[in-house]
Amino acid sequence: MKKQKIVLAYSGGLDTSVILKWLIEKDYEVIAYVADVGQDDDFKEVEKKALKIGASKVIILDLKKELVTDYIFPAIKANAIYENRYLLGTAIARPLISKKQIEIAKQEGANIVSHGSTGKGNDQVRFELAYYALNPDIEVYSPWKDQEFLDQFKGRTDMLNYAEAKNIPVKASLKKPYSEDDNLMHISHEAGILEDPAYTPEKEIYTKMVLPMDAPDKETRIQIHFKDGIPVKVVNKEEKVELTEALELFVYLNKLGGENGIGLLDMVENRFIGIKSRGVYETPGATILLLAHQDIEGIAMDREVMKLRNMLSPKFSELVYNGFWFSPEMDFLMAAMNKSQEVIDGIVYMSLYKGNIMIEGRESPSSLYNQELSSMDIEGGFDQKDSLGFIKINSIRLMAHNAIINKKNKNNIYSV
Repeated sequence: MKKQKIVLAYSGGLDTSVILKWLIEKDYEVIAYVADVGQDDDFKEVEKKALKIGASKVIILDLKKELVTDYIFPAIKANAIYENRYLLGTAIARPLISKKQIEIAKQEGANIVSHGSTGKGNDQVRFELAYYALNPDIEVYSPWKDQEFLDQFKGRTDMLNYAEAKNIPVKASLKKPYSEDDNLMHISHEAGILEDPAYTPEKEIYTKMVLPMDAPDKETRIQIHFKDGIPVKVVNKEEKVELTEALELFVYLNKLGGENGIGLLDMVENRFIGIKSRGVYETPGATILLLAHQDIEGIAMDREVMKLRNMLSPKFSELVYNGFWFSPEMDFLMAAMNKSQEVIDGIVYMSLYKGNIMIEGRESPSSLYNQELSSMDIEGGFDQKDSLGFIKINSIRLMAHNAIINKKNKNNIYSV
């Protein structure tokens, strides 16, 4: 009988390596799929390891550019920030990883996909919602929700013992007693010693950035150019750098942000599944872009459009965080965001210094700012006497409301 094929999202770490071997021993043919989203991995070693464990094939896809253009930049356009703080670095990569996994399953004739996310976290939801949205007929195997798997692996020690027994090479150690998710947009640190919300991480934990106090005592000045809300150029005149290609531009901003101690966040957030989680995040380049984008909107976006977009941004962020990238509501919001960005063009001038981003100026061909109109020194075509009627009209409801309140209080026989 021909073996069933499974496409496993494989990282090369302890969990997915154990899952790979376990599935093979359950008589499945396993294709290991590795998504290169900018993590600091040796992909040749990852491939070698998967084949040694028994994968029938290893497929490694370079998704970095697509991650920037189709996922990170749209999130920046929407000013997507979960719970007003988190820039969604882990969540933003999951729909892309899932999309390619479903494509591979179709190409390879596999009707099952699998991942290594736990039953307590957000990623299981993000992966599986994307799988079902992209292929309603797909079968999903989630080992951390399989009782047989849970009976065999009650914790990390069981997995390490299994790896040793099956000659699976692992690098698990106590050197990093916490979990990390690394991609082009950020690196997250959570679990392990970080589960104590009062624990202060040592500086050795950080890999994409230095702490602000260790950053150079010198400002870095850059320009970021936007077209339709998308960053299209970064200029650093001092270093004679001018970049227009999306991936290069983003990688360079990560470098500058990291060197200047920008993008650190330590927070307790609410997982979709209902559990609170402490995460430490390093997001240098995206933090710079977000502030630049918000600033260029200030000069180029209509006030009422901004009010509406700002009402939608939290929902957009929630959908990304919860795994609803491929949903009708996200299609609707994405269309609204894109419409709001049609005239968000211009340049933002910034200074980076010891964890701070200082906006030094901006200009836009779509500017709604009228220097003469806003000036306190010249009339600029604005008749200040018109404000008299404006204020009177806006005060009508205030006067009516307070007249009723005063009348009620005056007639209240119980008032002292």
